[in-house]
Amino acid sequence: MSVGIGDLRDAVWRGFDDVIDVRAPSEFAEDHIPGAMSLPVLSDAERARVGMIYKQESPFDARKIGAALVARNAARHIEDRLMDRGGGWRPLVYCWRGGQRSGSFATILRQIGWRVAVLEGGYRSYRRAVVAALYDAALPFRLIRLDGNTGTAKTDLLALLAARGVQVVDLEGLAGHRGSILGARAGGQPSQKGFETALAEALRPLDPARPVVVEAESARIGALRLPPSLWAAMRNAPRVVVEAPVPARAAYLARAYTDLLAEPKELSSLLAHLRPLVGGDRVARWQALAAAAAWQDLAADLVQHHYDPAYARARKRDDTPVAARVRAKGLDDADLPALADRLAAAIAELR
Repeated sequence: MSVGIGDLRDAVWRGFDDVIDVRAPSEFAEDHIPGAMSLPVLSDAERARVGMIYKQESPFDARKIGAALVARNAARHIEDRLMDRGGGWRPLVYCWRGGQRSGSFATILRQIGWRVAVLEGGYRSYRRAVVAALYDAALPFRLIRLDGNTGTAKTDLLALLAARGVQVVDLEGLAGHRGSILGARAGGQPSQKGFETALAEALRPLDPARPVVVEAESARIGALRLPPSLWAAMRNAPRVVVEAPVPARAAYLARAYTDLLAEPKELSSLLAHLRPLVGGDRVARWQALAAAAAWQDLAADLVQHHYDPAYARARKRDDTPVAARVRAKGLDDADLPALADRLAAAIAELR
């Protein structure tokens, strides 16, 4: 039995008990269908070996060696990962293009008696569907950008808005980056394909009849690019702007960036990259504040002399309307729920 990928919003793969990716580990790491488990029938080294034999020696010999390796690895997966599956188990198996790797593994599983299906076109068909949704077609959502200078708690406010029933997509969370030169997070960023898969999955269950709130971003988040359909929709989206005084924003940043502040040497190295923008004297002052653990003073100085001027320059090129402004006196944890209530009310009034 084989199944097509269909429309992403239908998510046919979710109708199966498990989705099994039998590609090599490096292929899985770059990107995979949401929720899939990795059961590679060939390791990266084995795949390279079989491919070399196929091209340089003999396709027949390559198939013999590949079959032996697939059988050996399939036996290991069944023993280590699948022994608890019952007789009614329905897995969906895929490889790169729905070819020999997924077909071979599916045949073994069928011999056991499991009702296995193979994805037509494999991962490649899924990737084509993601590209069609994020590159080729207009995004079918009305976006609202949550805007505000650095340190206005936009990421935390997105989560609070979601808890209040507002449709949101946390782009920085999906990208694994906070969107600035100091924005790296532990674990690094996903691949571009992985980011786009996560984005497509985040958009999939949303209601096109209701607005979707995203944080105002540039065309890149760290090393990742926003797909064309999303970027086009964001450029035309109205903005709801959060405003707060510098001391409140500095205090918030000192809390939000505790992971980076715990590594003063790494922070000092990152600050050095800002010399071409603000000059050596200013960076030296920031590095001295970091060395003295004067976090709020450092955050305030960064806000006033780097982030706010950069935002001001970017906004000169942004002529989309400001639909609402919400002013906050403080951004402590106790302040944010009420601020989220005001934002949710302002968003609900937009038509």
